[in-house]
Amino acid sequence: MMKKITTASEAVQIIKDGDTIMVGGFLAGGVPNSLIEALIESSSAKNLTVISNDTGVAESPFHRFIKTGRVKKIYASYIGANPETSRLYITGEADVQLVPQGTLAERIRAGGAGLGGILTPTGVGTIVEDGKQKITLDGKEYLLELPLKANVALIKAHVTDEVGNLIINGSSRNFNIVMASAADHVIVEVNKMVKKGEIDPNEVTIPGIFVNIIVMKEE
Repeated sequence: MMKKITTASEAVQIIKDGDTIMVGGFLAGGVPNSLIEALIESSSAKNLTVISNDTGVAESPFHRFIKTGRVKKIYASYIGANPETSRLYITGEADVQLVPQGTLAERIRAGGAGLGGILTPTGVGTIVEDGKQKITLDGKEYLLELPLKANVALIKAHVTDEVGNLIINGSSRNFNIVMASAADHVIVEVNKMVKKGEIDPNEVTIPGIFVNIIVMKEE
């Protein structure tokens, strides 16, 4: 089936007040900057929950988006590169949940796979375990970490065809892959579009079945 191809400004209108959004990328790699810019300029959605590895770097579109004050909760594994997220964490103006990076990735994957959670020893005996159920297996303690899902995922790819099959190069794959299966609606920002059938199936990073809307990168 052909995917909806539209502008970034139109695409982000699907995001509503109170939604949870996932944003792919790792620092400056694989970040859907055109979609984030559109979220700043073209959407008034507020009281948002954001799930991201790091919420971007200083002076990036992600940094400016966090500064809009429209985010009420953040799940991230690293916030040191975004001074506004760090400030929100210190002041408590937003609920910033720091999650170990591997745990964050697995919680997102669990959300996409329909799992009830994951068991991990990471964080046992630290403040990470506060408020979480502990389970002992074969004499070893694990934390039960619950899955993460979103209403909308904003991801980045290098190439798409008309049905949304994606190629993501190198380290830009990062969180973009797991987020594509863990959201009700997936909007992808791409650098290039080709005709259906022009992508070798062996090169597909994310199958088009996960993609709802395609947006060309805006210069």
